[in-house]
Amino acid sequence: MQNDIPFTPDLGLSPEVVPFFDEQTNTISYIVRDPGSDACAVVDSVMDIDYAAGRITHDGADRIIAHIREKGWKIEWLIETHVHADHLSAAPYIQRQVGGKLGIGENITVVQDVFGKVFNEGTEFQRDGSQFDRLFGDGDSYTIGKMTARVMHTPGHTPACMTHVIGDAAFVGDTLFMPDGGSARADFPGGDARTLYRSIMRVLALPAEMRLFMCHDYGPNGRDIQWETTVGEEREHNIHVGRGASEDAFVAMREARDATLAMPRLIIPSLQVNMRAGRMPPADQDGKVFLKVPVNTL
Repeated sequence: MQNDIPFTPDLGLSPEVVPFFDEQTNTISYIVRDPGSDACAVVDSVMDIDYAAGRITHDGADRIIAHIREKGWKIEWLIETHVHADHLSAAPYIQRQVGGKLGIGENITVVQDVFGKVFNEGTEFQRDGSQFDRLFGDGDSYTIGKMTARVMHTPGHTPACMTHVIGDAAFVGDTLFMPDGGSARADFPGGDARTLYRSIMRVLALPAEMRLFMCHDYGPNGRDIQWETTVGEEREHNIHVGRGASEDAFVAMREARDATLAMPRLIIPSLQVNMRAGRMPPADQDGKVFLKVPVNTL
């Protein structure tokens, strides 16, 4: 286990975590509240899209906003664990309603460079991460009320993936799934199975009792949807990396499995929107907004 965690987790702090499951994309968003104040953050929010109709709605985000308002909480951060390829972020919409700063890993600039070319965005598309309020590096910290949140760079699924450790809770994005789900794919542009394995080992080097919160769950073998486990459970039971699975075995498995997977249904709109921090591409001269479909590129 690679024990290169750039900080010591505060297991004496246990934030309140409120999950919100999106059935259309199998995404779990979270409100994370400081138990010592009314401050909170939202992690990996979802904006609804009817792709065939080109229609955007905000039902999921509105549930999160309603909960925050009902409780009288104050939102301080809107966190993206990575640039999602399977759902659109609702962070700017939530920000307009209840505030908060947008944060993502500093390698968003790598993702923006890659997909700025894929979608032929031209020089007007900024590739410096300036669409976000804060770019996090490995070992960086930020505060939610009186809580200190810490950030670990855990690439492999994408170059910008970060794990956010807040007290005894860690939000791993797509780096890990529940133990019976294994791990996320690593074949997107900028992804790498060997890098993903090493990132997972960083997560599994956290204390065994650390709570882990997933970004996705697909209910393997028909079980109910789940989103919370522990480092200890992942070490022992994860079907891809548990019980000392070797790096080479993981890479062989992951690359063979990824070769059989179809592209996510919403990858084309998701990447165009999420690399802009959840905002749509600029409107044309008539005020109309369009998403591009690159042919034979992804």
